[in-house]
Order: sequence, then C-alpha cells, then structure tokens
Amino acid sequence: MPTDIDIAQKATLRPILDVAGEIGLGADDLRPYGHTIAKITPDALKDRPAKGKVVLVIGMTPTPAGEGKSTVAVGLAQALRRLEKSTMLCLREPSLGPVFGIKGGAAGGGWSQVLPMEEINLHFTGDFHAITSAHSLLSAVFDNNLQRGNSIGVDTRKINWKRAVDMNDRALRNLVIGLGGPMQGLPREDGFTITAASEIMAIFCLSEDLADFEERVDRIVLGTRPDGSFARAGDLNIGGALALLMRDALAPILVQTIEGGPALIHGGPFANIAHGCNSLIATKAGTRLGDIVVTEAGFGSDLGAEKFFDIKCRMGGLEPQAAVVVATLRAMKHHVAVTGDLDAGFQNLMAHVENVRQFGVPVVVAINRFADDTDEEVEMVASLCKAAGVPYADCDIWARGGEGGIELAEEVLTVLEEGEADFQPLYSTELSLREKLETVASKVYGADGLNMTPAASKQAQQIVENGLGDLPVCVAKTQYSLSDDPSLLGRPRGFDITVREFRISAGAGFIVALTGDVMTMPGLAARPAAEGMKIHPDGRIEGLF
Repeated sequence: MPTDIDIAQKATLRPILDVAGEIGLGADDLRPYGHTIAKITPDALKDRPAKGKVVLVIGMTPTPAGEGKSTVAVGLAQALRRLEKSTMLCLREPSLGPVFGIKGGAAGGGWSQVLPMEEINLHFTGDFHAITSAHSLLSAVFDNNLQRGNSIGVDTRKINWKRAVDMNDRALRNLVIGLGGPMQGLPREDGFTITAASEIMAIFCLSEDLADFEERVDRIVLGTRPDGSFARAGDLNIGGALALLMRDALAPILVQTIEGGPALIHGGPFANIAHGCNSLIATKAGTRLGDIVVTEAGFGSDLGAEKFFDIKCRMGGLEPQAAVVVATLRAMKHHVAVTGDLDAGFQNLMAHVENVRQFGVPVVVAINRFADDTDEEVEMVASLCKAAGVPYADCDIWARGGEGGIELAEEVLTVLEEGEADFQPLYSTELSLREKLETVASKVYGADGLNMTPAASKQAQQIVENGLGDLPVCVAKTQYSLSDDPSLLGRPRGFDITVREFRISAGAGFIVALTGDVMTMPGLAARPAAEGMKIHPDGRIEGLF
C-alpha cells in the first residue's frame, strides 16, 4: 500500500494562478511562493461580501494515531467540488513538533490531502518561524528591561511569560536562566512552550488584521507587580516591532487539494493546550471566496469544537451551519477493548454528537473507513446511528478521494438546505470564571463537579481584580478522554474536573485553565518519527508521513 507521501509525490499540481482563478482571484491578488503556493494579499478580499456557510469537522475521542479528521475534511471538500459546489477548505498548518514526533503532519492523507504536502509539513511560508521570532523578540526585550532597572515594575518572582520554540523538547519545560554573572541577565526561573501553544500563536489566529494584532500584543500579561496589578507587553512599546515581523505572516496561504480544489492553510494552535482552530482571517476569507467553507478543529467536541464555538465563533461573529463528527471502528474498539462490542464506543460518539447539538448546530456522522474495517462492522455503526436518529455517511475518502465522500457531501448539503442551525455559544462571558468552567465541565465533559486547587483559586481572584473575569475560558485537557483523566474511556460518569492552574492570554482574549497532567511543551516518543526520515540525492523525501 502506498504511503501518503508516495501518493502526493505522484500527483500533478495545478499552477497556483489556475487555482486562484477558480475562486475569482488574479495575479495581482497573490504573493506567490513558487508555482504552487501563494499568499492572498489583504486588499484582495476587502470588497467581497461574506456568503459561505461554515461546516465544522471534528472527531470522536481519538486514539493516539488519530482518526483521520483532517483527511475527512479534505475529502468532504473534494466531494462537494465534484458536486459542483463552490467550496473552500480551511485547515491548520502543522507544527514541526508532531511532524517529527509521533502524530505526523496535518495535511490529510491518501487521495484526500492538501499539496504540496512536503512544504506544508515543513517550513512552508515561514509563518511559524515568524510567530516564534515575534515571541522571542518580546522575551528578549522583556529580559532586557529587567536587566536595566525593571522600569515596568514587575515582581520577578511572579513572571507569567515563557519562551517558545516549534519543537517537542521536554528539557525546555523548566529552566533557570541568567547565570554566569551580572552581565548575563537576571537569574530566574523560566521555560518554553511549543509555538503552537504560545500566546502569539493564539493572537495570530484570532486577529482581524495587522492593526488588531498589534493592539492584542500590547494586552499580553507578562507578570504581576507588587501591588497586584498586571505588567503588560504594551509597557515595553514594542507592539510595532512585533507587527513588522508578522506583516507577511498574517496573509492566508492558498494551496490545493490533490484533486486541484482551493484550500487555505493558516495558523496552527493545538486543541488540547490552546484553542485548536485555523486563523480567523483564513476562515473569513473562505466565506468570501466560496459558498461552503469546510474547516476543522482539533480532536473532539470537548476540545476543538467547544473552543471553536465559544472562542473563535464568538470573537469572529461566525455562525456555523453544520458539523461533521468523524467516527472510526478503531476508536470505538479502543473505547470498549472488546472487539465487536461497539456500544460503549458508540456512546462516546453520541456524547460528541449531543455536545455539538447543544450549540444549535446540526450534526452528520462520518464513518471513516480504514482498510481493515469490514462491511459488517461499518453496518453495525450505521445501524446504531440510524436507531439514534443521527444522519450518517459511509466514507472511503483515503482510498477514493472525493468520490469516496459523495455520500457524506450529500448528507451535509441536506443539512445546509434544511437550514436548521441556530448557533449560540454555550455560556455568557458575564458568568464568573468558575461558573463558565462548571458549565463546560458539566454540559460538555459530563462531569459531576469542578475543583480548583488553592493556587488556581487565588489566580482566579487576581484575574477578576484586574478586570479580566469576563473573558471566555480555554481548557487545557487530555484529548484521550472526555474527562481530565486519559484512562477514563468511553463516556465516563461520576468524575470531577480539577483546575490546577490558570494562565492569562489577555492578548488572545481568553483565560487558559490547565487540568490534569497536560503540558504546554510536549515531549518526544521513545522512537520519534524523525528517525525514519531522509532525503535522497535527487531531493525526494522519504518517511515524512
């Protein structure tokens, strides 16, 4: 069986100008990066009305290998295009951490992927590097201020800001810096987050434009002063410099599916430790370029979908019209540990369906076929969906591309045509931090209650006292369970959620609540994917995915 990269390398790509022409863009609207990649200029879309209906693709609670959510999103977009629907695909850019770690890239797979996949999964147009550089500039200027008298008055024992790098490196989680004498900086504890979890990434993905980005950067909380007030990045007067670094990065990137359809790749925050959606700029661009916008959010409804709805849609004024929940036999069996007994696995799937419906968004289940799935097993899942009154479709999009997603596309079109969506965020931001978290914990996770450590309770009080209590919450939680315990599979009951720490993302516009053992800097597996990669003398890449 050919690998994803084997399939991608044999594909014939359309010139990016031809892809742009399909959605009404010309050469003056693009900033090309070679023949198959281009940035869309800010002026290209300003006079186009938003018309596209947004369709969100998420998954059930996944196995470590993933359930093909991005692949289904690509296949659905390809199928809609085959049905002659004007369709834009909007995905996240892969982080180098997972690419060289265990999970692989995020460009889809098989005959349902975005191309050129090698570039997308590696340096691409350099947006991640720009984000990392902007983050590093703020870190450097902040430390320089501490070294030269600390004019912003931050308590050096209460610094929030950490550094960032786009790689899985557990050794960087906790550090002591500034050693070596008075001229080497102020000795203090520090650490790194992965770029995909950094606040600059979150700001990047939620900004409307460059001016909005700069204003958001100024609101970043660096630490706390002795009087309890927050020291902010705006005190350092470098918002303009960070905007310079991000000038080109904020433009969405146009590429294509393996079937030649248009796709926008832009931004890439993780959903288990950040808000898990592609950029608001790209999604809004999609609504101006197509009649249907297919986008995705990380993992399941408890993470990606909840944050997509409660954070991204709330801030961006988006009104999603439908959602697709990706189900696999592999995930269902994982949740029951008994081959053939799919009921507990199906209950996990139904939790995600019911969660999305709470937001007023209708759902279609995509049964994503793997090569070793039998027709009998797929029919069992189909029968369960039918009995539960959930629209579903049998998908074979990895092996058959858009053709294998026609049934799914038709079901999605039926939902869109019926127009039953009535989107509403799950909670009001006027609720207290605890009340917002309790709402998410009980209604989305199925928890009985919510606990806060003494440290988290103290942080919550400080957040309110500094006028940030009305921000939405972004929960950092394991993706492997609806609870905060990855060992609780299926649809667990009788558990509490424990918030151990808050981190303030005032620039992004939300408060991060850390639960369980989730780290904002992942580590590598015992055998990282990087060990199986190489490049041949002719430039051909092997083992990337």
